Amino acid sequence: MGRYIIRRVLLGAATLLLVTFVLHLLTTFAIQLNGSPALAFFGDRIPTDAQLAAVEERYGLDDPCYDQTGNPCLGPYVERLGAYAQGDFGTNLRGREVTDIVATAAPNTLKLFAIVTVTWFVLGMGLGSAAARWRGRSADHGIRMTSVLIDAFPIFVLLLVYRYVFAVPLSDWARSTFGDDSMVALWFRPSFDADHPWATVLVPGILLGLAGSAAFIRLVRASQLESYAGEHVRTARSRGLAEGHVVLHHVVRNSSVPVVTAVGLTFTEALAGAVITEGMMNIYGMGGVLWEAVRGNDVALVVGIVTILAIVTVVVMLVVDIAYAALDPRIRYA
Repeated sequence: MGRYIIRRVLLGAATLLLVTFVLHLLTTFAIQLNGSPALAFFGDRIPTDAQLAAVEERYGLDDPCYDQTGNPCLGPYVERLGAYAQGDFGTNLRGREVTDIVATAAPNTLKLFAIVTVTWFVLGMGLGSAAARWRGRSADHGIRMTSVLIDAFPIFVLLLVYRYVFAVPLSDWARSTFGDDSMVALWFRPSFDADHPWATVLVPGILLGLAGSAAFIRLVRASQLESYAGEHVRTARSRGLAEGHVVLHHVVRNSSVPVVTAVGLTFTEALAGAVITEGMMNIYGMGGVLWEAVRGNDVALVVGIVTILAIVTVVVMLVVDIAYAALDPRIRYA
């Protein structure tokens, strides 16, 4: 187990280095082709050469390699890795530390993820188990068709339809029925309210969890069908055990190993979807900050946020790999 963990940690570190290097190359070539992003610091004003040089020096954009198209700028990349190792992820155009921004925005993203996880787990386990239990019947066909329809509607489509078709009439109905400050009225608010974060991220979280549940439903169904065909299930039934006991202890429990893998996959999908969800619903979270940074051409903030999200993703996938190996020892020797 120890050797397996070491291999996975080294692979995770290599993956992280590759991601940061590709991100560095993309931002470097963008600067070389489109000009210095330091101009965004001045807005509509035209800076003098001295002012532009001062801002470029402040944000580490004064290296001559940025003026040479095709130069990978390895020196600034190594310097950036050294800063990352010290916990310094840079500052945005207003001079605020990226880590401070993340510390403020991350709690709202975690609230969103908590709702996403509950929605995803309830729908996935509930519908997937029902489809496997009644395989070939109308319930199975209906659930599988529903999962296909969910896949056909990306999260941004669900959010657009909700916000511009349903949110306003639902919000008006809730305020007139239950009052402006009622919990139901907060649920259907078309934008985020920092004073009531849990209430106003509920519907976006459910929609994001719904969008990510389709693949999980099919995974749970396939995994449980395999368990239903296993010898241990036939043996349990032949001993006269109740069907509910067989399903809970011999089907659901023994088919839960692939679910651990799905946790990591769903997390990465939710992380990507959070950028769209938080941006469209004006939620001040990691995705919302990244959305605004891209719109404002704040390259330093974009790079810092994406790097932190990449680190979180690699760590989550590493934990999933280790948990999977702990549940199924055969994985360690694959």
